[in-house]
Amino acid sequence: MSEFIAIDGPAGSGKSSVSKAVARTLGYGYLDTGAAYRALAWHVLNSGADTGDVDAVLAAASAFDLRLGLDPDDRTVAIGDIDITETIREPRVSDAVSGVARVPAVREQVNIFFRSLVATSPYPAVVVEGRDITTVVAPDAPVRILLTAAPEVRAARRAGELASENAAVVAEALHKRDASDSAVVDFLNAAEGVEVVDSTDLDFPQTIDAVLAVIERKQGAENAR
Repeated sequence: MSEFIAIDGPAGSGKSSVSKAVARTLGYGYLDTGAAYRALAWHVLNSGADTGDVDAVLAAASAFDLRLGLDPDDRTVAIGDIDITETIREPRVSDAVSGVARVPAVREQVNIFFRSLVATSPYPAVVVEGRDITTVVAPDAPVRILLTAAPEVRAARRAGELASENAAVVAEALHKRDASDSAVVDFLNAAEGVEVVDSTDLDFPQTIDAVLAVIERKQGAENAR
């Protein structure tokens, strides 16, 4: 069975890009849990249902043929034979994803899917990043990290990724998403036993190194037992 490397963090913290880089460096798999929720939001919208309708969301989740690989260099997302890799990043999906992800029964169902993916993975470990990986999905993972940064730094980084977007608009969107998602799960504060990596004053390579150092130390301590 593959080992969980659990990484949580708020929007714009860099957890996706850092997690992918860490997975490549170590030869591990990579699981973007946010992509699964985005895919479900797209699926609900595509079916013509209301993402605010809990029953409709649950019905969509029960007939949800999600194809999500673990190769950090192949981020293809599909539902059945439909490639939605780019589509799930559209604004309409981004606006709908929090409503879908806040349904407890949906999260339970999707979490089972995540655990199954990792359990059957061919990789020695899988870097799994999201909102509640360290506390709900894999609370017993040998490595649990909260990757964070100051709000203004996160907003600047996200604005840099979205060159066409106004920085103030991006900052407001990040604030709203954090506020909405934190009503479901606390990803802004580290739970007991979770190591914090604050990248506010770190560049990208330094952040990768900081995460790798935590993994090495935690795995070393686990192996020494």
